[in-house]
Amino acid sequence: MKLKFSLSILMFLLIANSCRKEIKPEKGGIDLISNVYFDASKGLDKMQNFHLSKLNYSGDTILELVPDFTFPEITSKIYYIKDSLCYTLDTEKSNSIVFSEISKKQKPLLVENKKEGALFSKEWIPNYKNRKNLTDTVLFNKKYKRFEVNSPWNYTRFYIYPTDTIIPYSLYKHAEKDYHGRLERIDSYNKKNDIFVTLQLMPRKKWDSEAKEIFEFNHFIKNSKSE
Repeated sequence: MKLKFSLSILMFLLIANSCRKEIKPEKGGIDLISNVYFDASKGLDKMQNFHLSKLNYSGDTILELVPDFTFPEITSKIYYIKDSLCYTLDTEKSNSIVFSEISKKQKPLLVENKKEGALFSKEWIPNYKNRKNLTDTVLFNKKYKRFEVNSPWNYTRFYIYPTDTIIPYSLYKHAEKDYHGRLERIDSYNKKNDIFVTLQLMPRKKWDSEAKEIFEFNHFIKNSKSE
């Protein structure tokens, strides 16, 4: 009797897991923000903020705007990302960019080889197997799962927001699968250099104005050709 009961529970868990649906939004944006604190053990006064990337997506197409570090309101690079391939766009001619023409004129770069803006690394979190789970916490009115990785050189905490909504960029996909959510924040302290770094992934529903113009222009071109 106990054996049958255990098997019934196991079957239920397998079915429930297989029915878990991943929701992919049609469009939206993602900001990557980093704060760097120098001499962190003495306080958090010496800080520098970096807007690393403004990712905008429509379906499986990504437009990445990389802000200038000195003047964040200026876009230093624009990348067109499609099917794991990356193309560099001309920032001065962004209003006339046609996606269908780019792949014909430019040799693509594998997205994981891109060195600026958002990094699409397939590597695992260092020392991930020795991680320690922490109690859940609430930040900015959102409840997060947490775990930490400690080493003689670094101490790092990871914050995962439980959700079935899958956006087309992730910091560490393997951790998101393990914790059934989206990794939205990493806090890391470099013990040797006394530097504390926060990295935040901030999803949003709307495109940046520059990306909106490019997407809408391409939508217009595509519709014109189909008529």
